[in-house]
Amino acid sequence: MSTSTDLFFNRPLAEIINKKLSEALNPSELDIQDQSHLHKGHSEAPETGESHFYILIVSSVFDGMTRVSRQKKVFDILKNELKEKIHALSLKTLTPEEYDSMKS
Repeated sequence: MSTSTDLFFNRPLAEIINKKLSEALNPSELDIQDQSHLHKGHSEAPETGESHFYILIVSSVFDGMTRVSRQKKVFDILKNELKEKIHALSLKTLTPEEYDSMKS
């Protein structure tokens, strides 16, 4: 599995996201980017960050699922964090085959 090597592992919410998605989806690729710094000063954006995330996740669990179903699955996995801490979440959810063809 590949996981983003950004410094997000010093951030508790990013660590929770990583743990939950890894356990539930067993991804072959997982890239979690805290993009909160891009929204600094906006309403609803806390100064501590960890409010806006981009996530690329590649998992065979997504085989046969529509894009909307994939995103709903991720939202369900992160439902508590979405209620309390995450203000915005941008997702790219791919099967391994889709990811391989995207790289070609």
